[in-house]
Amino acid sequence: MKRFLFSLFTLLALPGVASDTPAAGDSLKQVKTVFVILMENHNWEDIKGSPRAPYINSLLKQGASADNYNGPAFLHPSEPNYVWLVAGDNHGIHDDADPATNGLHGVANVATQLEAKGIAWKTYQEDIDGKTCPLVSKTPYAAKHNPFVFFDNLTDDFSANSATCIAHMRPFSEMKQDLADGKTGRYVFITPNICNDMHGARYCRQVNPQYESIRAGDDWLAQVVPMIQQSDAYRDDGVIFITWDESEGRADKPIGLLAISPLAKPAYVNTSTKFTHSALLRTVEDVFGLAPLGDAAKSGNLHDLFK
Repeated sequence: MKRFLFSLFTLLALPGVASDTPAAGDSLKQVKTVFVILMENHNWEDIKGSPRAPYINSLLKQGASADNYNGPAFLHPSEPNYVWLVAGDNHGIHDDADPATNGLHGVANVATQLEAKGIAWKTYQEDIDGKTCPLVSKTPYAAKHNPFVFFDNLTDDFSANSATCIAHMRPFSEMKQDLADGKTGRYVFITPNICNDMHGARYCRQVNPQYESIRAGDDWLAQVVPMIQQSDAYRDDGVIFITWDESEGRADKPIGLLAISPLAKPAYVNTSTKFTHSALLRTVEDVFGLAPLGDAAKSGNLHDLFK
């Protein structure tokens, strides 16, 4: 009997055999609130190590990152990538037209999944008024950077007066108070305006001749990320994902991703695994117990970035 018990103990201690020791990445299962921040049009090689992005590079020491995170292959411009991030497919969208042209009918997305499970969500969009559903671009707000307005089931069939839309798509200026009051919901999608998202629009240079896209986005994140980190939603097993919508130009180079969280591996870098936006969507769906949509069903999640 003693020999049997010793052998059983030895077997349980072997790598790959079930035991009480948590497996790597198990902390992903503990995540309660997900914040997603989408920046714009830069290759990871332009950001990592850049003196124009000191704050982002300081975050690499705090959290985990993926060097080989990409947009879906050959998918450009912005809008189809945003739609992919919440639906697992671009659903035939290949340009940046407003919902009046590119509206999707009856298409499932992560927000409808969350609604079905009674899980609260919001998107904070910089420079919308919060009084109407933001279906139409109005500089410096760009509808193409707000994926949720492209679904009829989130906008009451693309109505400017949609109560569903207005309740869930709120001005970014409200986020600070919502964080303090615990009213952000558990899935939070954040879009800066076109001058703060690193896009480098001509409009921004007209407003500020000294404008530099990477520096502007880095400065914006340096204000926003600490604001989130001070909240109970973040401190109580929250995670902030920061990534970019697509690579610069049509080169399909890695765009990178950061995971900032009490549960993430500090200063950890995954250099080898090729991830796409499907992996981020799959991660969100796995956190909330949702069925994977579209290409997310074929993708692994980002558990490797967690303890």
